[in-house]
Amino acid sequence: MFDPQMELLMTVLIAVVHEPTLEGPNPLDGSRATWAEAKAAREACGEIEEDVGMILDLEDEDELKAVIAEWMSGKRHLLVHDRDVLKRALKAFRKRLKVTLLDAESSLGGGPMSGGRKSSIMGIRPPERYPRSVWDELARQGRLIDGRQGLFELPPGG
Repeated sequence: MFDPQMELLMTVLIAVVHEPTLEGPNPLDGSRATWAEAKAAREACGEIEEDVGMILDLEDEDELKAVIAEWMSGKRHLLVHDRDVLKRALKAFRKRLKVTLLDAESSLGGGPMSGGRKSSIMGIRPPERYPRSVWDELARQGRLIDGRQGLFELPPGG
């Protein structure tokens, strides 16, 4: 079931037209979504861009592939809904990273009279309430760096 607060509508739309021959991972782990599922996800999101809504109504696979290609290349802005989800996810990531760093730094210094030490933590496992596709999209955009074994970190200056 699509959760509009935590998931990207883009992942459902990609899963509608995803074919095993297309390059890149399928955001829904190999399953192909139906047009009905995409329309239900659109309804759950509320207002979306008119042209994308029309593509869904017409079930035009070629047009949807063209829009997805524009999203991936950066020639077109993501849906407003998806940008909001990404913004909330990045805020949650930063908050979790800050809490993790503060926790590590508070216990590293030894005694209560010492000056403490800086933590060497650079990456963390992102909050699990957001699906992996959200973190992968943030990494694709360069707003996070995808580390090994499910860890992510902020880019330099981020």
